[in-house]
Amino acid sequence: MKRKLFVSVLIIAFLGIKTSGFAQTATPSITDRQINQQDRIAQGVKSGELTPRETEHLEAREAKIQHDKKLAKSDGVVTPAERAKLEREENRTSKAIYRQKHDAQHR
Repeated sequence: MKRKLFVSVLIIAFLGIKTSGFAQTATPSITDRQINQQDRIAQGVKSGELTPRETEHLEAREAKIQHDKKLAKSDGVVTPAERAKLEREENRTSKAIYRQKHDAQHR
């Protein structure tokens, strides 16, 4: 009986370690922000608030964030410093989207 209990605890501990590794590479808040910002860019294009050149620059910024996110995940762990960098990039891009949508340029 003790052996079964020990094996069960060992399996549960192993599964806990395995799933904690997946949680360390998850970036759901960054992914949600990327989706939101893509929607904001698309809305700006549709309404004419963004010129083609502004759109190109904003899309390039989003592509860089996606690339940086892949690099952060590549080693299997997204460190707090990497998360902070991604969030900083998202904050700056969000402000850039706002500025570009509210400047006097229209297509």
